Amino acid sequence: MNEKQYVNAIVKKIKCSGIRKKEIKKQLLTDICTRVKQGEKLDVIISQMGTAKEIADGFNESISPEEKKRYMRNKVLKIVVPIVIVMIFLVLYVYWIFPKSVDIEQSKYFNKEQVETAMKDTVELLDAEDYSALQESAIPQMQTVLSAETMEDAKEALSDDWGERKQFGAVYMAEVIQGNKHFAIGEVTVTYENVSATYRLTYDEDMRLAGIYVR
Repeated sequence: MNEKQYVNAIVKKIKCSGIRKKEIKKQLLTDICTRVKQGEKLDVIISQMGTAKEIADGFNESISPEEKKRYMRNKVLKIVVPIVIVMIFLVLYVYWIFPKSVDIEQSKYFNKEQVETAMKDTVELLDAEDYSALQESAIPQMQTVLSAETMEDAKEALSDDWGERKQFGAVYMAEVIQGNKHFAIGEVTVTYENVSATYRLTYDEDMRLAGIYVR
């Protein structure tokens, strides 16, 4: 077990927000790496610090009841929100596979270049953790989802450490007609230092963010 695996095992057992977990992870790694640089062996450090459960229990004792409640609420949201989003996309997918999808280049409502720019802007805002700007650009139903805690949890489902963004892949998009409403749906795979993430983004006729799914 290396220091990252040890710290990750600790952090996963701590009942707090994703942001605080990130801070604790950074501090633990810094402390361990400092001791290693000073000549201590990693197995000795781990032996002195204790098991992942022991350390996590120590952190959990210092976490307030309010924060534990938020943790449990966000844990539920982490399960519920993807289900809701999947349900939305299942409905949209029905329209996609039937004669309800339109080539974006033939659309009267969307411009291909505009949609691609909007998608890249959304990914850049997510990477910059600028959730205020994301909420301002989204429909009301999406604004509660676009929070630091919810998105951090969603990212951790893929990896604890994405690293810096390296490049955007090819962008695929189409117009989807749902009832009398029109949406632009695009998909792009983005390469980071430690992971590749595929974003599926939905925009309404006013180019407001109406859906986000990351896998």
